[in-house]
Amino acid sequence: MSIDKSAIEVKVLESLAQLRPFLHEDGGDMELVEIQDDATVVVRLMGACKDCSMSMMTLKAGLEEAVKKVAPEVKAVIAINMPAEI
Repeated sequence: MSIDKSAIEVKVLESLAQLRPFLHEDGGDMELVEIQDDATVVVRLMGACKDCSMSMMTLKAGLEEAVKKVAPEVKAVIAINMPAEI
């Protein structure tokens, strides 16, 4: 399966832009690292998101859900630096 990484990137960045004000309210942020060949989106947690126990929920119920609505070909959204479980 061939994916259009540039089209997915645009959609991911738009989804991040919509989520970003909420992340900033709590002192956090996320940035796109890469889109893998299997359509997995990789992000980096920044600021307060790096240590927040709710990061997984924000990632899955927030960003991943928003991305999959506009880019259903995306397999998953993962973070390269998820905080350790508390």
